[in-house]
Amino acid sequence: MHPEEGEVPLRLLTAFRRMNLYMKLLLGIVLVTVVTLAVASAILFFYFTRIALGQVYRTDLDSLEQTSREVRRLTESAQTLTFQMYRNTTITQLLYYGTPNVYETVAALTEMNNYLLTMPYIDSIYAYNPRTANVYIAADYGQNGPYAKSELADNDILTLLDNYTDYKPLVPIPRYVWTDESRTERKAVYTYLFYDAIGSPDNSLNSAIVVNIDADWIHKDIGGSGSDKIGRTFIIDNSGKLQFGGEERLEAEARDLVERIDRRQGAGYLVGRYAGERSLISYTQADDMDWRYVRVSSYAAVTGKVEDMRRTTILITLAIVAFGLLLSWLQTRRLYAPIDHMASRVSMLEVDRRNNLFTVRQTYLRSLVFGREPVNPKALRERFAALGIGFDIQGEYRIALLGIDGFPAFAEARGADVHVYKYAIMNIASELANQAYQAETVDLEEGLVLLLLGSSSLSSTPAASPEQSDERYIRSMLMQIQNATREHLGLGLSIAYTAPDRQFLHLGALYRQSAEALKYRFHAGRGAILYAPDTIVPPSNEYRYPADRERRLNEAIMAGKTDEARAICDELLDETRRYPIQAAEDLLARLKTALAQSLTMLERNHGIEFAAHPDRHWPPASRIETRAEAERLIEELLAEARDKVEGKRKHRLEDLIGQINELIERQYGDPALSLNLVAELLSMSPSYVGRLYKQHTMNTIVDAIQKVRLERAMELLARTHLPIAEIAEQCGFTSTSYFNRLFKKHYGLTPTDCRKGGERSIGEDLLT
Repeated sequence: MHPEEGEVPLRLLTAFRRMNLYMKLLLGIVLVTVVTLAVASAILFFYFTRIALGQVYRTDLDSLEQTSREVRRLTESAQTLTFQMYRNTTITQLLYYGTPNVYETVAALTEMNNYLLTMPYIDSIYAYNPRTANVYIAADYGQNGPYAKSELADNDILTLLDNYTDYKPLVPIPRYVWTDESRTERKAVYTYLFYDAIGSPDNSLNSAIVVNIDADWIHKDIGGSGSDKIGRTFIIDNSGKLQFGGEERLEAEARDLVERIDRRQGAGYLVGRYAGERSLISYTQADDMDWRYVRVSSYAAVTGKVEDMRRTTILITLAIVAFGLLLSWLQTRRLYAPIDHMASRVSMLEVDRRNNLFTVRQTYLRSLVFGREPVNPKALRERFAALGIGFDIQGEYRIALLGIDGFPAFAEARGADVHVYKYAIMNIASELANQAYQAETVDLEEGLVLLLLGSSSLSSTPAASPEQSDERYIRSMLMQIQNATREHLGLGLSIAYTAPDRQFLHLGALYRQSAEALKYRFHAGRGAILYAPDTIVPPSNEYRYPADRERRLNEAIMAGKTDEARAICDELLDETRRYPIQAAEDLLARLKTALAQSLTMLERNHGIEFAAHPDRHWPPASRIETRAEAERLIEELLAEARDKVEGKRKHRLEDLIGQINELIERQYGDPALSLNLVAELLSMSPSYVGRLYKQHTMNTIVDAIQKVRLERAMELLARTHLPIAEIAEQCGFTSTSYFNRLFKKHYGLTPTDCRKGGERSIGEDLLT
């Protein structure tokens, strides 16, 4: 043996040991680096988190103290305003005198409105005099002027006045007020209550002034009633309730937050969960009103940069680990590269061999099914043996044709992956069928898979013949194939199977019989299992298309009677059950043509376009698999026809109502304006016009004319100095006395009452 031959194993062993030592050193360095970075990042994360929380707390505390100063400033402004009003002799006429006259009332309300103009943050001012039981209101919206208690929209203020001793002086009271008399909208305010109860024997009020400040001025940076609870400011008022944008928060989470802050004296911060999120909660000490201000900020947002630093450190650590592992893998792979290459090559050759054999077998079996290959028993056995097809052509056999339900839509959605799904169906069918039969599967055109079932290994039971046992088992097996395909692939299958046959020459005829039977899925529905001999209809049954019902169908669609049209279609579909399946295909083709003609005529008559038009929306009749699919297409078509035709008619009616209203607005001053004149101008029957208008508006045309005339009269009374008789004449009234009666009936007061001194605002209020 040459020296070189003994040195080769030694060199390999030395190289392996060096590689092993190198890998240990490399992994050790990587591990030390990872541990060092992890410990350092943990320390830095803890330290920088405390710094970030402290900075955000100081910023929040400055903002909260600014809000507190703003509240105190507004409180002082409200107090100053009240002192000025109590010193104002004009306003004190309302507060202390029993029956101030109209001029004193108007002057005092003018003074109160002047205060509103000079102080935009004030929402409204109330002056209350228990002697008159009146509340005098100055506001930019809603009620404005003198109101009795029973007339107040803001009736909550009465409860507040009755229980004034329950409230601390000079402390704002958060609440809501209605912005209109119909009480459809409300807004948040802070109410300051100032009163005079000196010398009252029963501790009742002598007078009171209420100042409502818009909550938006206090909550400039406090959240409203939105859903985002993180990064918002709250107020804990003197009663220990949590206010959020003027709205009291009562949920358990809010109460827990108040209790935690109340246990702490002075300003500070804490970290806890609020609204399901970890948060930084900063709070101030109690101010002069015993209010505390709270800011809740997202903990993740506060520590975001610190988190970024930690993530960066972790990524760097992982990158070092990955790089070290990659180097180790590359070194190991270099040693085993030749073996990997050899194993990969052998695997590829085996896959190619199996794929080529499968393709050849499928092509040959498909040729047999379609009759393109001669059936010679001897040559057939030799060919089967060469291709590895273990099928006995001398024994009894039958075929089952599997059709994918909804295949056109499925093929459009899956594209090139369709053959993968069909291959999976073939595997499922072969695995289940081979438990009792010699089975082969063939991939056919479109969504069809043929299952060839040879001799059975089943044994019959004493109570049933072999044929009965085989029939029960094959239906059970086909149901298993359906269930497995639905469970694993999400696809539905309809199956048609034939009776047993012993002549392999009949394979093509059996396939055509099963393909024809599968078409009866139209009546049976998707997921059906059809026995081909049961679908054969005697040739004596000849289908005749009922043209008379086609005419009734067209008439029903044109008349908008969609229910009748749907019933006719159902009758026509029901009748095809007694005939061969070609009858249903012919009916669908005729129905498509008839419905298309009806919709085309509707499009031409009404100037509309139908998305469900059969010429544009329906597939060919042969592609409609089931009756349910046909009924869905018909229902979509009829529903769209009904909706669009009714919508067109409704639009025309709305145009007519608009023309009538425009005519009344334009000619209300004409005394001759009446239902007959409106109908004459529109070239229509008075009874028809009147009936349509009342059905659409719930008012008669005469009522609409009188309403417009009275509204115009009220405008002239409120904004001009024209005589009442002239106003009546301009508004189309021929009699002043009739005008006065109608006006009082409609508004509750006569035109003269609206003209009395100082009462013009009544007319403007009625107009509003």
